[in-house]
Amino acid sequence: MSEQLPGGAIELTAEEIDALDARWASCWGPSEVARRLAGIGTPWYVAGGWALDLFHGRQTRAHGDTEIGIPAAGFAEVRERFPGHVFDAVGSGRIWEGAPPQALAAVHQTWLRDPATGDYLLDVFREPHDGDTWICRRDETIRLPYRDVIRRTPDGVPYLAPELVLLFKAKGDRPQDQADFEAAVPQLTPAQRATLADLLARVHPGHRWLAQL
Repeated sequence: MSEQLPGGAIELTAEEIDALDARWASCWGPSEVARRLAGIGTPWYVAGGWALDLFHGRQTRAHGDTEIGIPAAGFAEVRERFPGHVFDAVGSGRIWEGAPPQALAAVHQTWLRDPATGDYLLDVFREPHDGDTWICRRDETIRLPYRDVIRRTPDGVPYLAPELVLLFKAKGDRPQDQADFEAAVPQLTPAQRATLADLLARVHPGHRWLAQL
């Protein structure tokens, strides 16, 4: 993604940022997203807190939205699945309505909007990759085949491996991230815990979670 932000964006006010929770209140859950993306060719996975709940097999807390990750090159195929909706590119407190190409090149996050209501339904992360190889956005030396980063629920909903979800959550310092870590770690296999420890040491040296792994 480009480091320079293009023009044409709406810069959100503090009031508009506070109002986003209401605009996300009717977002789709993972099962609905899976239904709408059934049969799509590009790999995709539920990310964030919902991914950990899919790993647990139950919902452990409320979620503000549903996030999915896709390879950046697969965005056109995902976009075609929602002809009656609009994608907005999002980053740095700005929204580029309609996700024009220059905005897609500058930011990695895209929100699917219902044009009739203005509500947001799905949060799509367009991730770096090399063909069928997933590349970690936080450290591009971390590269894994998509088959190794995607897990599936018994009914087939794909989600990001929990150790990778926690790697992304480690950057934040939110109570929900700490709670997600404490709930997930006891459920990880020894191999998953070792992988998370190795990745944390590489991406966030000295992170407080390392002492618990």
